[in-house]
Amino acid sequence: MEAVPVRARVYVACVAVAALLCLLPLPGIRTPWWAVALLATLYAGCERVARSRFVGISHPAGTFYPVLLAGAFLLPAPAAALVAVPGALLSHVEQRPLALRRVWRAAQLVLGVWAAARVHWALGGRDAVVAGDVPYALGPAGAAVLAFCLVLALLDGGILAVAERVPVRRAWRGLVSRSLAPIAVHGLAGLMMAVLWRSPYGPVAALLVLLPMCVSWWAFAQYHRERAAHQATIRALVQAVDIKDGYTRGHSERVGQASMMIARELGMDDERVEVLRFAGILHDVGKLGVPTRLLRKDGPLTPEERRVIELHPEYGHEMVRGIGFLGEARAAVLHHHERLDGTGYPYGLMGSQIPESARVVAVADAFDAMTSTRSYSRARPVAVALAELKRCSGSQFDPEMVEALVEAVGRAGWRPAVTADDVDPTRIPPPGAPVSSRPGAHR
Repeated sequence: MEAVPVRARVYVACVAVAALLCLLPLPGIRTPWWAVALLATLYAGCERVARSRFVGISHPAGTFYPVLLAGAFLLPAPAAALVAVPGALLSHVEQRPLALRRVWRAAQLVLGVWAAARVHWALGGRDAVVAGDVPYALGPAGAAVLAFCLVLALLDGGILAVAERVPVRRAWRGLVSRSLAPIAVHGLAGLMMAVLWRSPYGPVAALLVLLPMCVSWWAFAQYHRERAAHQATIRALVQAVDIKDGYTRGHSERVGQASMMIARELGMDDERVEVLRFAGILHDVGKLGVPTRLLRKDGPLTPEERRVIELHPEYGHEMVRGIGFLGEARAAVLHHHERLDGTGYPYGLMGSQIPESARVVAVADAFDAMTSTRSYSRARPVAVALAELKRCSGSQFDPEMVEALVEAVGRAGWRPAVTADDVDPTRIPPPGAPVSSRPGAHR
């Protein structure tokens, strides 16, 4: 994205100025410049290897934090912060503007490492590292890692709020909790590097700590590649549906988002939340097997045409049945049009016979259908759509899933979208009509 808002450029400039101030040397403190040069070279090399073809990590989490944190445990704060600069400024950047992104990353890391080094120094961690007292060193090192993580999260949330106008409460939500555990592992490796560096064996022994980290990086890269392949598979299927049924373009992604919101509200673990997001995204993939003329028909469907449309869950299940990583998402694709009272399709399942994943997607699907404007229906306000879901809970929808969506939307909000260009404002369903009788609800 080349067009960066002026407010974002100003924010980056302010962060960069703060980083430059952190690099000013402290009076009266001797800096071992050979150690700074060695760690900076090592960090830059690790960054290059991490983004090479062999490892292939392009995500920001691929930054080699052990080297940076080892510097924070070994060096004065300005010198430790300087370790991050060459590697960050020379790092590979995929999106434009390249220079601005490199400066941002360098400034962010400088501030994070500087804060970690200051906290570590203030708590007496340097003396523990010099003495090789690992148990005592764990406390200051842990506090330094926390400071490092908090600074990165604070700056990341700030750029989201400023550049993308993400609401402040949402901009910082989850940033610390998601990054603290992996950074803590890197911090432990950095502490081991620092202790060995100060030991009689010297810097060469410290480099041995990097070997298991490199292996773990390679394993992470394989997982990352596999995950990217999964995403590409799903994206291709969804794009094919969007091309075929233009009236519901974007619907699949929004159903995936709503399904994820419900799953999180229910307290499901992250892996299952991701599977339910896939379920929402792919729930209508069976439309690829339905004639396009029926999907784009403006008028009412005949009973025979409706029966053809109602085959799309079975078509979809056949399409995704062999995709192992989808797990229970496949059941959601097949059963998301079932109803609790047994009047749904394709098999007329009742109550708990309907898989939980399908009950989640059914609520997400109906909610987005009601809050999106299409060629055959005008969007309902979010509050009206939620009230309608409540009215139909117990007969059509699982009350637990409905309540979870109500709570999630109440807390995070929802942005309904227009999904077709040609809107006929006269074709509005009566306010009291059940969800299943709305024009296009089967689509």
